[in-house]
Amino acid sequence: MFVLTRKRKILIIALVDFLILLFSNLFAYLFMDPFVSLEVSSLPGMMLITTGMYFVFGVLFKVFTRMNRYTNLQEIIAIVLTTTSMAVSSLFLNWLFYGSFSKRMMTFIFLVSTLLIVMSRLMWRLYIERKNGWRKDRGEKAQRTLVIGAGEAGRILINSVTHSLTAHEIDIIGLIDDDPNKQRIYLEGIQVKGTIEDLPDLIKEHQIDMVTIAIPSLTPKRLREMITLLKTTPVKINTMPSMEELASGKVSISRLKKIDVVDLLGREEVKLDIEQIKDQLTDKVILVTGAGGSIGSEICRQVMQFTPKTLILLGHGENSIYLIERELRQTFASKTTKIIPVIADVQDRERMMDVMAEHQPQIVYHAAAHKHVPLMEANPRESVKNNVYGTKNVAEAAKAAGVAKFVMVSTDKANNPPNVMGATKRIAELIVTGLNENSQTKFSAVRFGNVLGSRGSVIPVFREQIAKGGPITITDFRMTRYFMTIPEASRLVIQSGALASGGEIFVLDMGEPVKIVDLAKNMIQLSGYTENEIKIVESGIRPGEKLYEELLLDEERNDQQVFDKIFVGNIKGAKLEEVMDFVESLSEEDRLLAKEVVAFANR
Repeated sequence: MFVLTRKRKILIIALVDFLILLFSNLFAYLFMDPFVSLEVSSLPGMMLITTGMYFVFGVLFKVFTRMNRYTNLQEIIAIVLTTTSMAVSSLFLNWLFYGSFSKRMMTFIFLVSTLLIVMSRLMWRLYIERKNGWRKDRGEKAQRTLVIGAGEAGRILINSVTHSLTAHEIDIIGLIDDDPNKQRIYLEGIQVKGTIEDLPDLIKEHQIDMVTIAIPSLTPKRLREMITLLKTTPVKINTMPSMEELASGKVSISRLKKIDVVDLLGREEVKLDIEQIKDQLTDKVILVTGAGGSIGSEICRQVMQFTPKTLILLGHGENSIYLIERELRQTFASKTTKIIPVIADVQDRERMMDVMAEHQPQIVYHAAAHKHVPLMEANPRESVKNNVYGTKNVAEAAKAAGVAKFVMVSTDKANNPPNVMGATKRIAELIVTGLNENSQTKFSAVRFGNVLGSRGSVIPVFREQIAKGGPITITDFRMTRYFMTIPEASRLVIQSGALASGGEIFVLDMGEPVKIVDLAKNMIQLSGYTENEIKIVESGIRPGEKLYEELLLDEERNDQQVFDKIFVGNIKGAKLEEVMDFVESLSEEDRLLAKEVVAFANR
């Protein structure tokens, strides 16, 4: 079977251009001969010179290696530059070798060859578009689509759909753009039919099945406004695929990116102090506990970008550590960082001491913890063993090994905690900040709210419930939570560590709290259902849960912002001796133990 490889395509293009040049020379000679005295003996030499110069400049301007199915102004300019350079250089060489030459004939060769070569490219593009059935040959199942965004991204999307092998699946009816100067104009043959406010009417008028957003710079706030506007319309909502998928020429409905609830809740990306973080991480030995978890693994990904000397992945679950190690080795294969997986339990004090002494890390990010509120309420001893004793073991081992900085990942549930999980994290904060006194190691903690998409997040649960046809269960319709994406939280943890001078509890600005019931409604709509199809029901507050989370108490708030979205809480600690005495005297009985840790954390 004959396969049209890239090399064969280049050879075919070169052959077509060669034939066009031969024809242009012969046609110019036959056309000009009655009007100008021409030497027929010099014709082969002129043909050789013009053809040779065309191929020299064709390689220089990359005429043969361009994608002709996407021929546009850039490709045409490259052809014109090539034929112009050919004509000028051919005039000089003909004068040099033959002494006499016809400027008019060379001009005629230039005009004819330029016209025919450009036409050959445009005809090929037209053939491909017709072959792919652009617009007129759509099937009955083609999704009638409005594209939001008549900018460069919109143009790229239209062109990609035009040349896609699956173009029959998508029928772009029109464009939407808020720019008043773009109204009623055409982009790649598609008309801008109105603004975003016109969407509901346009969807009804043109019987639209799908709305695709082609605005890469769209803010989450504006996206939420669009979703709200489209709430009553029965359309699919998605965004354009990645540039890699567009370049593949296989743009289909299945490749369009579904809008995730994370996109709606995301905030503007925080710009980090890269130089400060480089000084902290580059060529350093870094240890991350809980490296296989949601936050721990993302901290590892962020840290690897700064090329530390060694990254130690410490975790209790062998499978999660195996997965993050494999991912880091593949993603950062070009890095010189030595990656060391360590299977260990933070509850094992002797093991923590050995790991710290052996690897001598300079920075420790402590992300290992039990985080599930109802589970820890039912298993308070395990929460204390992991979150309190585990943190104590890792922190004291870090201090003994002379670690420069120790950063503990904490939670908003440590604030005024009514539950065991939050109480144990608060006690862990007290241990970490208490150890900072008279220590070479700079200890700090970073407190933030829920992270989107983490293992303990409500979002995966809602997705599973929607996939099963509902209902979505919410413990209380009044419940609100703070949300942040995993990458943003991890970056801010790293930035906080770089800012730490010792003893701080950093608090991340989580933005406005989100009602869980609104989160559920958005997920239902984005999944293509209505609230009549997927019901939302109350199941009752679970043990230990709060209706509203707080990052700080009123008396703990201050205006000391040390970085964008990073504050230092005015949080009163306790004497380390007092905390240690309490930890050592904890009850053996689960129910009493739970009461003791909650009471102590709220003192």
